[in-house]
Amino acid sequence: MAQATYHPSNVGNHGNTVSKEVTDKATEFAGKASKQIDKAIETAESTVRDLAARGSEAGERVQEVAGHMKGAIDKSVKTQPMTTLAITAAIGFVLGALWKS
Repeated sequence: MAQATYHPSNVGNHGNTVSKEVTDKATEFAGKASKQIDKAIETAESTVRDLAARGSEAGERVQEVAGHMKGAIDKSVKTQPMTTLAITAAIGFVLGALWKS
């Protein structure tokens, strides 16, 4: 069986080739990772924009409902002050009981 002999100059060339291959693979993987990170960032930014838009819509709806409630309460106070006072007292009692427990 023949035995391979290595000459020092061949070892250096082989080492350079392996080093270049490793560097090329590392660069390729870094590029792929960078693309994946960019995609993840774009997705996160899109999600944040969507949530912000939904939050803004929800805030507007809450303000609208509060405005309607204020109008209804004002009307109730003017037309039926004693009933409104009784309902307010009952709500206050329930909230106080819930707060204690």
